[in-house]
Amino acid sequence: MDLGIKGKRALVCASSKGLGRGCAQSLAEAGVDLVLNARGAEALEATAADIRSKYGVNVTTVAADVATDAGRAALLAAAGDVDILVNNAGGPPPGLWSDWDRDDFIAALDANMLAPIALMKALMPGMIERRWGRVVNITSGSVKAPIPQLGLSNSARAGLTGYVAGTSRQVAQYGVNINNLLPGIHATDRAASLDAGVSKAQGIDIAAATAQRQATIPARRYGTAAEFGAACAFLCSQHAGFIVGQNLVLDGGAINATI
Repeated sequence: MDLGIKGKRALVCASSKGLGRGCAQSLAEAGVDLVLNARGAEALEATAADIRSKYGVNVTTVAADVATDAGRAALLAAAGDVDILVNNAGGPPPGLWSDWDRDDFIAALDANMLAPIALMKALMPGMIERRWGRVVNITSGSVKAPIPQLGLSNSARAGLTGYVAGTSRQVAQYGVNINNLLPGIHATDRAASLDAGVSKAQGIDIAAATAQRQATIPARRYGTAAEFGAACAFLCSQHAGFIVGQNLVLDGGAINATI
């Protein structure tokens, strides 16, 4: 399918690895020029070089922490006018409700709620003026089914979801569409780290830990960054113009819900 976005320009945050990289690759395959961001310069440059060689699109890189004012300023200066924004950031650490204080919540809000809102506020006026734009926020399946030990993430990402619910209905009339992607477990470094933790805690090997978690997913496997990226690219396409303020869960059926 021709997504109809060849020649558009996209900013993809946290895109050197994992789901962010999957989104960047799918957009590049559709002919979209990219501004890629991550905190680690080495992995970021390697990803950019790989995408350039495979897809022949223009790729700009900005190594910066988007949770900081300085990081966002550097990113926005390099990005200029973009047609597509993919917000993404790693989640805060797990724990118990009794572990977290105000500073922990502020850090979580800065990374997973306030930073994406700041980027939307900076970039959407240009999209509105041009009467076309797409914003995809990578949040988490925990927005729909909260995970007790991820209370910081539950809170921050739910706050972003509420912001999008109202804002998306205000800007849709200008051809600007905002939607959220809610990943479950995908085969990324994060999944490998979690499986390693289970392996250590239960005294089993990594393969057994992985199989144990996969058994809880109706699809009986982890998702891939490529299929996640394809879903992102579709939401950014010309064909998704009537999808507004939605939360698409990609979790292999793990969340047992009718709606």
